[in-house]
Amino acid sequence: MTYRLAVSNQKGGVGKTTVAINVAGALAERGHDVLFVDLDPQGHGTEGLGLEDAYDAAPPSMYDVLLDLDAQSRVGELVVAHEEFDVLPANIDMFNAEPELTTAMRGRERFSMALEELDADYDFLVVDCPPSLGNLTDNALLACRHVLVPAQAEGTSIRALEILFDQIDTLEDSYEVDIEDVGLVANRVEVDGEAREMMDWFRDTFEDRIPVWEIRKRVALKRAWNEGVSIFAHEESCDMESVLLDVADHLETLAERRVEAEVR
Repeated sequence: MTYRLAVSNQKGGVGKTTVAINVAGALAERGHDVLFVDLDPQGHGTEGLGLEDAYDAAPPSMYDVLLDLDAQSRVGELVVAHEEFDVLPANIDMFNAEPELTTAMRGRERFSMALEELDADYDFLVVDCPPSLGNLTDNALLACRHVLVPAQAEGTSIRALEILFDQIDTLEDSYEVDIEDVGLVANRVEVDGEAREMMDWFRDTFEDRIPVWEIRKRVALKRAWNEGVSIFAHEESCDMESVLLDVADHLETLAERRVEAEVR
């Protein structure tokens, strides 16, 4: 069974896409078959994996799959091979999807419906959500039911996290589902007093129920992005690889527990 993971934070500038790509890379490094899905109309994940042509490609695209029920069976045709993992790229037309999903039948379930049409079997599916709370993010949260939260180690993150978790609570109540937050990744952590205070707050607030990881700001991560790969396919080593592998290890454990629960 594919373990589906949404990487979400509606606050922009937290390095959400970098976290999503490198977590997918860590899982692939551990030998898993991974599908990376870019649900952000801005297409940063698609660009960060060197797939700019797919972002500008003619229909069909993810826009069609989400809005046209007859096109959902073609979702597998949109998957692009990458040297580390498969990618379901974003497309510029997806800017039109957000308002149209508002009036569409089962508008917040279209992504989940499309995933049921995928023929390929993946160990993990990693979804890069838009930096906003709306229909596309709701689609990802409802389809995945597991969310990894990237955040910056600064005071503005507190309110952003409150808003995200309030939205998750609303979806759980409205759709009678459980959406599990599986961890928080403090990203681009600087060496300063505010960052230290926020790391203490993250740990005090969350570590009794979910892991908190610290990704320090490293030039190697940016250089990997510029090459269209995760840090694991980048020729330059980075001390943050071990942290990302810890994230992958945690996700593996959660996936194994889910399988065991299903068997019971």
